[in-house]
Amino acid sequence: MTGSQRLPVLVTGGAGYIGSHAVLALLDAGWPVVVIDDLSTGFDWAVAPEATFVRGDIADAVLVEDLIRRHAIGAIMHFAGSVVVPESVIHPLKYYDNNTARSRALIETAFRAGIAHFLFSSTAATYGVPREVPVSEDAPTVPINPYGWSKLMTERMLADSSAAYPLNHIALRYFNVAGADPSGRSGQSTVGATHLIKVAAEVAAGRRSHVDVYGTDYETPDGTGVRDYIHVSDLADAHVLALEKLIADPGANHVMNCGYGHGFSVLEVIDAVERASGTTIERRMGPRRPGDPPTLVADNRRIVSTLGWKPRLDDLDAIVADALAWERKLAQRE
Repeated sequence: MTGSQRLPVLVTGGAGYIGSHAVLALLDAGWPVVVIDDLSTGFDWAVAPEATFVRGDIADAVLVEDLIRRHAIGAIMHFAGSVVVPESVIHPLKYYDNNTARSRALIETAFRAGIAHFLFSSTAATYGVPREVPVSEDAPTVPINPYGWSKLMTERMLADSSAAYPLNHIALRYFNVAGADPSGRSGQSTVGATHLIKVAAEVAAGRRSHVDVYGTDYETPDGTGVRDYIHVSDLADAHVLALEKLIADPGANHVMNCGYGHGFSVLEVIDAVERASGTTIERRMGPRRPGDPPTLVADNRRIVSTLGWKPRLDDLDAIVADALAWERKLAQRE
């Protein structure tokens, strides 16, 4: 893709975990980037200095339209939102506001301002408890929590908007995102994060006391849940490829899984963190959490064939090593 085709990209939630890595991938590939983030969970220092950063609300149509026009934005990557599943059960209206209502406002502003390409950060939570594994994009979408529904509603709004307006889109359904930028430029910095690799790395770095293991009686090799862990930098690379696809094929819309197509159990992940850190991690065994499937692994054939995506970091030990290095770097910031 030539430099003339690399129009500026507006990244919402670009100060957060996945958004900040997407910003890095875009910049590394030569795309100009503008970030909007309200910093409710993100950090301004996580935004690469080469990007333009604006603190603001994606539902502020006046602000967003001004950014689009002033910076000649050509596409939007939408990461802004709330992502903690248990919190969505306790505070469902927060999720329908932050993830769904604000996304609706952003989509409306986008098409009114002439944006032609929209890339959406979705989730495997849209599948609920899948009937078959690996899970394909054609599997039934029956979320079991407000988080999954809030994302699926946005997917539906995008599909309807693409049918009505000159706006094409791709929704990427993430599986278990983990790790950190291998060069140490960004990582998962959320306080009180619930992702297993992040939690285990915090224990190894002395920032937590233990890891809770929810369920030891699943029909899996060691009885604990199996998940498809994808390195955040591979995920970020997929976003750049998806953006190129949107621009090259403006009449097409896609939904694609983002995962490696194989998984690791909770105990295998903790073992990997112990290997990388040289420490023993306390494991506290507990009962299953309601709605947790035994195994959740992506069928990733669509993204591989459609985008030509070739993961570079499909290795549990590499994912864990990068997460642990970032955790130690975070400790030095304090």
